[in-house]
Amino acid sequence: MAPVKLTVVPSGFEAEMLCGELRANGIESWYEKTDAGGGLAAYTANSQVGATTVLVEEAQLEAARKFLPNDQ
Repeated sequence: MAPVKLTVVPSGFEAEMLCGELRANGIESWYEKTDAGGGLAAYTANSQVGATTVLVEEAQLEAARKFLPNDQ
């Protein structure tokens, strides 16, 4: 399966919280620091500030969307 973007959140902390909730509900997820140039850079534990992309497996995308706030 291919990973797909679920959402972009303002920080690594928020990404970790969302991924924790997804994983607790059986949805595989991970996150990567979103590069200011538009690409993705590998996430490092020392970089909690800045836009962060949350990814899920394509087959779990619809289920994962249920965990997003209504405004996303």
